[in-house]
Amino acid sequence: MTFALRNVALVAHVDHGKTTLVDALLRSTGVFSAHQAVVDRVMDSNDQERERGITILAKAASVQWGDIKINLVDTPGHADFGGEVERSLELVDGVVLLVDAAEGPLPQTRYVLSKALARGIPAILVLNKVDRQDARPEEVLDEVYELFMDLGASDDDIEFPVISAIARDAKAVPGIGMPGDDADLTPLLQAIVDTVPAPVVDVEGPLQAIVTNLDASDYLGRLAIGRVVRGTMRKGDRVALLDEEVLEGTKPVERKLSGLMGFTGISRDEVDERVAGDLFVVAGFPEVEIGDTLADPVDPEPLPRLSVDE
Repeated sequence: MTFALRNVALVAHVDHGKTTLVDALLRSTGVFSAHQAVVDRVMDSNDQERERGITILAKAASVQWGDIKINLVDTPGHADFGGEVERSLELVDGVVLLVDAAEGPLPQTRYVLSKALARGIPAILVLNKVDRQDARPEEVLDEVYELFMDLGASDDDIEFPVISAIARDAKAVPGIGMPGDDADLTPLLQAIVDTVPAPVVDVEGPLQAIVTNLDASDYLGRLAIGRVVRGTMRKGDRVALLDEEVLEGTKPVERKLSGLMGFTGISRDEVDERVAGDLFVVAGFPEVEIGDTLADPVDPEPLPRLSVDE
């Protein structure tokens, strides 16, 4: 079964404008209503990130584009946080690769792209800051093609759509060009819908969900963030936690799912269920670790554990 859903990661080297683009997408799709005070760089939510101006923790938000929900996963632009990037790619079926139209692809671009290509997920190239005086979009596009070739990309991988953008102004045009006064982010949103495949999932099967990230709440304690791979996760159902010890033969922890949330805009809202293909936030498992599986206790089948480069 497929859904009107797209899961896409935004990847770029630090300072190429990725978090600014997320803000622009949120504004363009009405996540921020006209009367709401908009916080710039909304995805940089912890104090260290705001102070340093970088994204450390991979986070998610969602926007609605027509009848399609798009989950946007923001990823770190610093190579120091490569493990975060790898885990983020477990959540998505495509990447938006953001490259500065003057600076071109830099080391973190290469790292993240290699991981995306290894997983066989399609890319959309956004040449950002095309309004810079020193912008050289044609040369940068050639450099990106060279990078794809260096990484052993297939012919299909190289058929990626190209978007020229000024993320700060929420403007984009297809191909190489300069967005005009009446431009908006429609070309990018349409490229996401057309290029990134919808999840193909089994909604009826026994629950399997992978935990890719952890967070904490003053009220709820430890939070597990991840993606439902099979079945439906329902609030109030009993769920088994399959950790590394379970793989060695111990009995899994079983609990009633007391808190279940989904991403709506930049908020985490209480939901009754999350179906396969969508992202979740779960409370109530203080012992959960990254790589664990949340599963149906009647048929507890673990997913392969995440392996992350040192």
